[in-house]
Amino acid sequence: MRRSATRLWWWALDYAYVVAQQARAAFDRTDPAMFLDGHRAPVVVVPGVYEPWRFMLPLIRTIHAMGHPVHVLDPLGFNRKPVPDAAAHLVEALEGQDLEDVIIVAHSKGGLVGKYAMTRGAGVPRIRSMLAVATPFGGSSYARLLFTPSLRIFSPRDRTILALSLEKEVNSRIVSVFGCFDPHIPKGSFLLGAENVQLDTGGHFRVLEHPRVLVEFERLAAQPTEH
Repeated sequence: MRRSATRLWWWALDYAYVVAQQARAAFDRTDPAMFLDGHRAPVVVVPGVYEPWRFMLPLIRTIHAMGHPVHVLDPLGFNRKPVPDAAAHLVEALEGQDLEDVIIVAHSKGGLVGKYAMTRGAGVPRIRSMLAVATPFGGSSYARLLFTPSLRIFSPRDRTILALSLEKEVNSRIVSVFGCFDPHIPKGSFLLGAENVQLDTGGHFRVLEHPRVLVEFERLAAQPTEH
C-alpha cells in the first residue's frame, strides 16, 4: 500500500513538473546562440517527444556554465517525427556546424534519436558519447494502447526499437539515467552494456532535475575520446 502511494505521489510530482516546464518553455524567448561559446567538448541537446528544446533549458544553462558550447535542434520542433527522420536533423547539425567529439544529452525519445545517429551515417565519427535520461531503449508496452503515430513508435515491436536493440557496440559509450519507477516506461531504461544509473526516486520528466544527472554528465565529459 505504501509503495503504491509513493508511486502515485511521484506521478503527481512528475506531471506538475512537466506542466510547469512546458508552460515556461512556451513563453521563453532565450536565444540559443548565447550557449554556443565554450572551451570544452560540444554538447547537442535532444529533447523527448512533444518537447521543444527550451523544455531542457535549465539543464542547458548548467552545462553551458561548465564550459561546454551547447547546440540545440530548432528544426526538430516538438520531436514528433520518426526516429530516423529526427536523427537526420541531428546529423545535419553535426555536419553543418562541423562538430566533432560531441556529447549528446537526451531525454526520453531523444535517447533513441541519439543512439540512431551513433550507429549509422555521417554522425558516427562525430559523436563521442551520450547521456540519456529516461529513454525507452526497449520501448514501452503502453504504446500499443495509444492511437497517435508519434507515440505508437515506442512499441517494443516497432522496427526502429528492434533495430536499435541489435546495435550493441555503442552501448558502452552511453550512460542511461532513470528513476526507480517510470510511469511511461514500465520496464525502465536499462540498456545492456551501458553505464546504467538508477535514481532513488521515480518519474519520467522531473528526473531531469535530479543532481545525479549532472554528476553523470560531468563524469562522462571527463572521459577521453575512444574513437
